[in-house]
Amino acid sequence: MMNLMHWKLLVAVADAENVSRAAERFGITQSGASQAITQMEEALGVKVFVRERRKTTVTAIGEQIVVRARRMLGELESIQNLVDASRGCHLGRIKLASFPSVFASLLSPLLLAFTRLHPGIEIVSLEGTDEEVEDWLASDSIDLGIVMNPAPERDPVMIGYDSWVAAVPTNHYLARRASSSTVALSELVNEPFIVATGGCHLHGRSLMEREGLALSDIRLTVRDWTTAFALIGEGMGVSMVPASTLPKDLHSMRIYELSPPIYRRFGLVCSASGQESAAAQEFLKQVRKSALGVELPMVVEAASVQAA
Repeated sequence: MMNLMHWKLLVAVADAENVSRAAERFGITQSGASQAITQMEEALGVKVFVRERRKTTVTAIGEQIVVRARRMLGELESIQNLVDASRGCHLGRIKLASFPSVFASLLSPLLLAFTRLHPGIEIVSLEGTDEEVEDWLASDSIDLGIVMNPAPERDPVMIGYDSWVAAVPTNHYLARRASSSTVALSELVNEPFIVATGGCHLHGRSLMEREGLALSDIRLTVRDWTTAFALIGEGMGVSMVPASTLPKDLHSMRIYELSPPIYRRFGLVCSASGQESAAAQEFLKQVRKSALGVELPMVVEAASVQAA
């Protein structure tokens, strides 16, 4: 069964003369794109492309098919523009802010899907800390922002979560445990501790205090995650960090899940100006639709990072 994505991919491959480049444009794998093209050719009963190692060319009958596909997609875009115009969101700009890790893992596919549906709407993406995003929302500098653990009265659209983990130097006694082990907050409270904030109101110290615990040996407080990981790796102390901030190179640290687990949940919320923006409201509508009935995705699992 051919769908709209098949036709768009067919035209993209014809334009790029390369399946891999066309696949990148649509955010799918090269093998997935090749399979979709093969399914299309089987459904049509003709060869549309000649696929060689360095170049993909269109066959004679394929050229005629591509011409008609462009015409069809153009008409569909005209229909979408007509509908957008009727909703007041044919053109516009959305200022959206989030944390870097959330942009890369959770927002990217949502933004790509929205841009395909609404090419006339420009999305300005801003990266900031938790505190900065909250300030931008309060000052009406942005339309939409991703915030941590938003209150229900803010009417958030929840898009994902990640977990807090314990990061300890490899020469620490806790590092002798199996990677599948967990660490309790009570085991960290009296250890030399690096408070890493990342510019967020939630961090190791505040999470301890929320559980009625007080750190007894705070060695340093730093804002930057990279600095925190360097200090942990040098044996300066242990810390609690979000799993999504962990570096790829963990040779100088061991990472453990907390017991019981503690999570950061990410929600998309609207500023006052965003409430009045037809474009921003359309984006919220699309995100709600894609999240409806779907289990929230985890940014990264600590176990998989540790295994890597």
